[in-house]
Amino acid sequence: MTDIVIVYHSGYGHTQRLAQAVADGAGGRLLAIDADGNLPAGGWDELQAADAIIFGSPTYMGSVSWQFKKFADASSKAWFGQQWKDKIAAGFTNSAGMNGDKFNTLVTLFTLAMQHSMVWVSQGLMPSQMKASKRDDVNYLVSYGGAIATSPADAGADAMSAGDLETARLFGRRVAEVTARFRKA
Repeated sequence: MTDIVIVYHSGYGHTQRLAQAVADGAGGRLLAIDADGNLPAGGWDELQAADAIIFGSPTYMGSVSWQFKKFADASSKAWFGQQWKDKIAAGFTNSAGMNGDKFNTLVTLFTLAMQHSMVWVSQGLMPSQMKASKRDDVNYLVSYGGAIATSPADAGADAMSAGDLETARLFGRRVAEVTARFRKA
């Protein structure tokens, strides 16, 4: 059995819904970064004990939210002791725009993982990029570095694409499978 923690910040509920889909696929548990950029009591211990950490943040102004950045900066204590070295890592993001510079957010999450000497897991899904492809198809937004989603800025989390949520669930499952294989090695 692997221990997977999904640590994320969500400003309006969309990224939380995406985090839940990732957790459902991974069999992991959620660890929310609050509105002030802090983890709940025991949060750092949960991350230390985890086999895999999946990072999630909305894309705001082309990068992670300031709350996620505060968490990332606070992780320097774990970095100094290389406490997350060789843990599995992955990431996901959400924004209102179809592009919205989500890739830059994934690169920020990837860079955080690399700073911690973690092992990054890619999306692992073929894109839905044919003429017959529909918005609710898996990996319709075409990401390879992690799971991405788009949600309308003027709608709640319930308006998220079923395809984006299924992509996140499959992504979580992939991270769990890779984590299980890595633990056996």
